[in-house]
Amino acid sequence: MTLKELDLKYIWHPCSQMKDYEKIPLIPIKKAQGVYVYDFDDKAYIDCISSWWVNIFGHCNEYINSKLKEQLNSLEHILLAGFSHEGIIRLSKRLCEILPSNFTKCFYADNGSSGIEVALKMAFQYHLNKGKKRTKFLALTNSYHGETIGALSVGAVELYKDTYKDLLFEVLLSPVPKSENFEKELKEFENLLKKEGQNIAAFILEPLVQCAGNMHFYSANFIDEAIKLCKKYEILVIFDEVATGFGRTGTMFALEQCKNKPDLLCLSKAITGGYLPLCVVLSSDEIYNVFYDDYASKKAFLHSHSYTGSALACACANAVLDIFEKEDIIVKNKILSTYIASKFEELKSFDFLGNFRQCGMIYAFDILKSKRDRAGLFVYEKALKKGLILRPLANTIYFMPPYVIKKDEIDYVVQSLKEIFKSESL
Repeated sequence: MTLKELDLKYIWHPCSQMKDYEKIPLIPIKKAQGVYVYDFDDKAYIDCISSWWVNIFGHCNEYINSKLKEQLNSLEHILLAGFSHEGIIRLSKRLCEILPSNFTKCFYADNGSSGIEVALKMAFQYHLNKGKKRTKFLALTNSYHGETIGALSVGAVELYKDTYKDLLFEVLLSPVPKSENFEKELKEFENLLKKEGQNIAAFILEPLVQCAGNMHFYSANFIDEAIKLCKKYEILVIFDEVATGFGRTGTMFALEQCKNKPDLLCLSKAITGGYLPLCVVLSSDEIYNVFYDDYASKKAFLHSHSYTGSALACACANAVLDIFEKEDIIVKNKILSTYIASKFEELKSFDFLGNFRQCGMIYAFDILKSKRDRAGLFVYEKALKKGLILRPLANTIYFMPPYVIKKDEIDYVVQSLKEIFKSESL
């Protein structure tokens, strides 16, 4: 049997209708380097989506490789209950130092959904430990926060949550702004708080970009005003920067573009450069101290998993921070994102494409008219033939490449898309 046949015989793939693989090619990957991955026929594909937005410094990055190998020679894992290790201590200190001063404590998980669960539980228990029972959460329409039960509950993308609606807890939803004029949405937000504010433990949002929500961008000014209102009702604010953290929106973290800061911050995906699963939830001393008491008080935050704070993952995360520091990545990305915008401008000549938008190292546009039910999937298949890995969100095509992509590679991506749109009937 071929690798593809063996795969389909034994593996159930994520975010997939497995029947689709009767027609859509499943591609086993043999090796990878930089922005390229290679199949077993040695065909190269440009990873235009950073392998689900994680691989920011390219595959098999020489520096991250070296730091991971170095860590393998000393410590692979130790439980984080009652023990620690140098890598996680160093990583925690560095994260707290590069973030706003209210973030002073790091709590670790292993992926974005788990981090959201941590933040939701932490917010609920924070109020409970203070003698208040707040059982509701507030989120924005079109939001996505992961696919565990709690994370699905606070999300609002129907594709992911409708099947499980009978398992989910009730969440209050307020409309996300569709433009810079957000007066109406802010008024609805305020009215909801007037009605339910005393019952809400936390407001959770993806700052600036709702990624899985078809790459919807919205105003930092709205976020600032919403945070002000939350403070009035003593509602904690959770920023889900699982996808937007580590340089993706043009700043190291999206919260830097907001005047008002959250109480809890979830980081994952790019934190290890796409090497190993890791997530961190950052909080303030003020929140931390509400849990700090004698064990008999039952105020401790009893959340864990076996691989919390993996020494190998922390080695990769420290290497990622090294690269940001040594190579001035944020400045380089500003130059690169300007070039990306200038090249993708060429696609505006197609009248069936529209809503072109950019936020830092995220570029997206929509297929506005098509005779096909799954136009995005059609583009995905045609792009594969040209050596591009895209993963459209319905009819939204987006470009979130590793930061090491070169100008000639960007040129090739745009030229390939132009050829697809010129020669193929959508």
